[in-house]
Amino acid sequence: MVNVAIEESLAKMGIVNTRKIYYNLVPASLVKQALIRGEGELSSNGALSVSTGKYNGRSPEDRYIVNVGSAQNNVDWGKVNVPMEDSTYQLLKAKQAAFLAGKEVFVFDGFVGADINYRLPIRVINQCAWQNVFIYQLLRRPTKEQLVNFKPELTLVCTPGFQAAPVNDGTRSEAFVILNFEEKHIIIGGTSYAGEIKKACFTAMNYYMPDKNVCPMHCSANTGKDGRTALFFGLSGTGKTTLSADPLRSLIGDDEHGWSNEGIFNFEGGCYAKCINLSKEGEPQIWDAIKFGSVIENVVLDEETKVADFNDASKTENTRAAYPIYYIPGAKEDGLGGHPSTIIFLTADAFGVLPPISRLDMNQASYHYLSGYTSKLAGTERGITEPQPSFSAGFGAPFLPRLAGVYASLLREKIIEHNVEVYLLNTGWTGGPYGVGSRMKLSYTRAMVTAALSGELKNVAYETDPIFNLAIPISCPNVPAEILQPRNTWKDKTAYDQTAKKLARKFMENFTKLKEVAPEIAAAGPNA
Repeated sequence: MVNVAIEESLAKMGIVNTRKIYYNLVPASLVKQALIRGEGELSSNGALSVSTGKYNGRSPEDRYIVNVGSAQNNVDWGKVNVPMEDSTYQLLKAKQAAFLAGKEVFVFDGFVGADINYRLPIRVINQCAWQNVFIYQLLRRPTKEQLVNFKPELTLVCTPGFQAAPVNDGTRSEAFVILNFEEKHIIIGGTSYAGEIKKACFTAMNYYMPDKNVCPMHCSANTGKDGRTALFFGLSGTGKTTLSADPLRSLIGDDEHGWSNEGIFNFEGGCYAKCINLSKEGEPQIWDAIKFGSVIENVVLDEETKVADFNDASKTENTRAAYPIYYIPGAKEDGLGGHPSTIIFLTADAFGVLPPISRLDMNQASYHYLSGYTSKLAGTERGITEPQPSFSAGFGAPFLPRLAGVYASLLREKIIEHNVEVYLLNTGWTGGPYGVGSRMKLSYTRAMVTAALSGELKNVAYETDPIFNLAIPISCPNVPAEILQPRNTWKDKTAYDQTAKKLARKFMENFTKLKEVAPEIAAAGPNA
């Protein structure tokens, strides 16, 4: 039975006359409720399988930040961070609360952030049982003792069944994600995609942490037996989750971290992995983590056997699996790590012109962090018929409410203070662009990561790429030397030169859009 304090807390938000409140149920109980309510079905391996309908990914154009209080001067307003008036937000918030009357709700109390000095107590209120499973597994789960007199500092309400009326509610569509940093309240509606909940929490941390001298980062992290921590920055599909789930290293987290004066800490307590084309041979740790207690989104199941077909993209290529971090063998459940010794920026270059691995100096590290480059592939979005360059500052611009330079400065200071080695790793194409060349072999990519983390790349000779101004190693253990210089892998060298210069110009054009960048950083990019 839910305690009176929870009912009173919800009532203060206008959430009253609910049919029943389920409070911090364990996953087994939540899965049972989801099945009873017809929200999903069990796959053959025990994972709860759900479909999110129309919205099978984030809807960035439907995200707003309330223009009130400190946000007025601290938010980098524009196409990414769209303002909403407080009066508009308050009316929509009240409508959402009224929608929950007479309905069952699921409440999770826990934390965003593993470090007790910086964690944010959060209350998540869900209309759907399956989304409460999701957030229970993705955030930091509390102990019974921590729930006594629990006081949330951030509240999130998610109601997929409640749709906004754009004309009346000031939204672009029926879906909305609205963050009020002053009130420390987030409302989400009209979309079932659970990733919106996760990324809204991340965005909130990205707003609050810089004031505590913590650098929030869109990266995965792991640590070796020697205690040396590594960070992997990258956009979706570049390999953050895959490369950090290394059986020879301990996973700290797969997506969101903070870097404080004490070290690294995971914002989450679980993982949210892309699982399109997932195989036991290629990614055994992730494969084995998809079991009872996990949630898989938009994965096609065989109608009779309920076996998941991870190669079927008929619903979306953005199929996902959510599971607690302790489903990965040897993971650091405390979510803590020391100051990193190595940082790897990941890009999936579909043009096939960036080197598989290159070492970055401090200015180049700042340049590529602010660029946040990867490629969109032909066929993945309507209208895209050939690879398109995609730039996202900080490798996560949609989640950065402040100026990108705020985060870049924090990262730069910490890299210098702790003498961190930084590399750019291309997990994309070699031997030509997408459609001509081939994707870099995962075994080669893992070998390059191993060499970077072990320090083996510190002592090899390097040559400078004349177009991208990158230092390329001439050798790397367990990697054929001929693939390290991308131009050598192309049959048509003239075509390589033309393609490389075209991409270099895209880098330069993008960089002119950034605000308040030091000239030495701007000069560290490509030449075309």
